[in-house]
Amino acid sequence: MIIGIGVDLVDIPRFERSLARTPRLLERLFAPSERQLKPHSLAARYAAKEALIKALGGSDGVHWTDIEVASESSGRPVFALTGETAATVAARGIGALHLSLSHDAGLATAYVIAESADRGRAEGCA
Repeated sequence: MIIGIGVDLVDIPRFERSLARTPRLLERLFAPSERQLKPHSLAARYAAKEALIKALGGSDGVHWTDIEVASESSGRPVFALTGETAATVAARGIGALHLSLSHDAGLATAYVIAESADRGRAEGCA
């Protein structure tokens, strides 16, 4: 059963200007493994984190750096959640998170579906 759906759209040039203006944003928003990525990839990951918060119905118990967007060997993006954020997702009965990312023409977008744990095996959550 679907618990929540979230979508977000990021203007990549505007996002780049924000990072240039406020360099500490990189540390506040991204896990260490994400910080070396190119701006368009960072913008897509930022959109993914925003979309996840929307799918969860709010940011209570969610910390930006606890949310890492990783890739399976196939290239499929997945969330790797840690800390309080992982506990919050589990406490809300979510067993699977489905993530889709795209970036083109100066925009990055992400779409997240949160599914209940009663579905069985937890897919897309590390």
